[in-house]
Amino acid sequence: MRWNLRLTAANKGIWKASELQRNLAEHGLVISAGKMSGLWSGQPVSLKLEDLDVICVVLGCEIGDLLIPEPQKVTRPGQDTDVRQAAAGSSGPVPAVVPRRRDGRSLPPM
Repeated sequence: MRWNLRLTAANKGIWKASELQRNLAEHGLVISAGKMSGLWSGQPVSLKLEDLDVICVVLGCEIGDLLIPEPQKVTRPGQDTDVRQAAAGSSGPVPAVVPRRRDGRSLPPM
């Protein structure tokens, strides 16, 4: 997922983190300057769903405006970048993932 707070805020005429911080506080969400800086300039490590509700209310947006899916970044264990890009660009079948035990032996058929 890509965090899109800054662009969403700009589309609503909010150009400074401090302005958004004040608006959020008016709606009951008090955020420290450090956390606000992280929300504004980067991708948050964690965020409560209740906080997302307040952000959406203040910005008059939907959650899809703040969180942009990036399915091309999803990988399977053992799959490298070249295989992922080739699979995304081709219409052929993607090789099946064969589950294995920790010792490397195949699992018995079900």
